[in-house]
Amino acid sequence: MTFRFLIDECLTPELVQMAIDAGHVESTCVRDRGLAGTKDWVLIEHVVAGDFTLVTHNSVDFRGGGPGNLGGEHARQPIHAGLVCLNSVHTLDLQRQLDLFQIALNELAAMDDLVNQALEVFEHEDGSIEVTIYDIPDAA
Repeated sequence: MTFRFLIDECLTPELVQMAIDAGHVESTCVRDRGLAGTKDWVLIEHVVAGDFTLVTHNSVDFRGGGPGNLGGEHARQPIHAGLVCLNSVHTLDLQRQLDLFQIALNELAAMDDLVNQALEVFEHEDGSIEVTIYDIPDAA
């Protein structure tokens, strides 16, 4: 499956090249599309219209509190190409962003699509990684 990733401005644009190198050649970032500083409720319109899978660290604004407590911009969309959330208890420095996104890319390589789903990669205090995939909006 090939994804059209839109990397949010809270993450390094270097993730775009990682995505392209992984075969997701239509990937881009908020900054390069001239959308830096755009309000989330406006950005989601570009995400949905462009059939992008958003990659963000700004998870709460786009997925709400997570499984069981969904909200945010993606939960308000009847259909979307997916959401990838990169999170850690540690500061999300450049290397951590690259490492977490690589984990996400590896997970996505085995999936048919991410339509109406979120993939969350979370690094715990001890360095262990938890990957969670859930429906957004909740299918229930």
